[in-house]
Amino acid sequence: MFSPNQVRMPPLSNTKKLSSPEPSISNHTYQDDLSLVPRGEMQDDTIQQVESLIGQSQKLQEDLQKLGLRIKHHEDNLRILKTQTNNLDESILDMQVRLGKYHASNAPDISSQNLDDARSEQQTIEQILKHEKTAAGIVCQLKVRHGSQASQVPLMKNVLGIVAMLGKVSDDNLSRVFSEYLGLEIMMAVVCKTHDDVKALETYDKEGQIDKISGLHGLGASIGKQLDGRYLVICLEDLRPYVGHFLVDDPQRKLALLNPRLPNGESPPGFLGFAVNMIQVDNVHLSYVTAKGHGLRETLFYSIFSRLQVYKTRAEMQDALPCITDGAVSLDGGIIKGPGIFSLGTRKDLEVRFPVSSGKSSLPADIIETEEQLRLMMWEKERIFEDMQREQTLLQHVKNTFGFKRDEFMNFISRASPTSPYMAQNQNHTEMR
Repeated sequence: MFSPNQVRMPPLSNTKKLSSPEPSISNHTYQDDLSLVPRGEMQDDTIQQVESLIGQSQKLQEDLQKLGLRIKHHEDNLRILKTQTNNLDESILDMQVRLGKYHASNAPDISSQNLDDARSEQQTIEQILKHEKTAAGIVCQLKVRHGSQASQVPLMKNVLGIVAMLGKVSDDNLSRVFSEYLGLEIMMAVVCKTHDDVKALETYDKEGQIDKISGLHGLGASIGKQLDGRYLVICLEDLRPYVGHFLVDDPQRKLALLNPRLPNGESPPGFLGFAVNMIQVDNVHLSYVTAKGHGLRETLFYSIFSRLQVYKTRAEMQDALPCITDGAVSLDGGIIKGPGIFSLGTRKDLEVRFPVSSGKSSLPADIIETEEQLRLMMWEKERIFEDMQREQTLLQHVKNTFGFKRDEFMNFISRASPTSPYMAQNQNHTEMR
């Protein structure tokens, strides 16, 4: 039988033979049949019939040849991608070994500052767990119960976490201000990587009602927590990321945003910076979180804060109104949601806040760089795996098409043979005429 790699079709001008492992095909051609009958004795319709058969044969051979080349193209691509994956695996293993040796030979930092950071993070977790019938409460409960193994739960694989747990700030005042500005719904929003992850969180029956035994509803029920009410989900790949430069040599990859300027060209008094750059992001989430290589700062935090400005006092914030474009907050509780939108009244502290951290990494610069390179390689490996899946799908589709076309060619040969009943019937019909 035919195989894609054995197909070597003749040029259009050559109708003598088709190179093939099938004897029934290679030992028979239509021009030989045509030469057995004197042309002068053939009726016009017989000549046209044989010439039509020759044309159909050539067309089928050309189609098979093209499909064979496409199969080879996809097989070559898969071999290249497999080689790239193997090379990445070796480099990833080397880096993991290097990092493992470092962490094994260096005792964890248990300074009072780190203990304070851990205590602040634990307080945020405890506040989220109080909302036990919410999506954030269920996700947090799973992470507490299973720790690092929580990501092995299929539904949780690409759930990065809760907004309140994905960033830290330098002091408690900023934590209160940012949390109040965002509000409880956003602070407790579930963050996913892809739209498919979002769809997996909630499914529906034929009537459009929520399926309570699947998705996050089913997961909550499995741990005795019935999910109640609506919840917010943020999909990173659907967000419009920040497009621009980052601050040079900044390990936190802060965004290079232009500072505001008053009409006289001076920087407004009391301006402290942009909220998006005041969030401290864990190293693992700084880059290569999405399929396009973006990190949390330029996706999640840029989306929820945009260019929100931070000032020392409400009075200084009011004086800077001419240069506030996307809202502002002040450390004494002032909030401007956007142009012409002011939040007035008594401030209300949210219980769910960003954890407070010193922001100082105890890791050496070379270890931080190695971890960044490792994230890059893991990200590249994921992209290559996606490419391999796509190539494999295309290859299988072309192989299936090749099989159908090969069967069509074999049936055509069988029907067009002078000894076939089909051709004999046509011949008798011609002779009767």
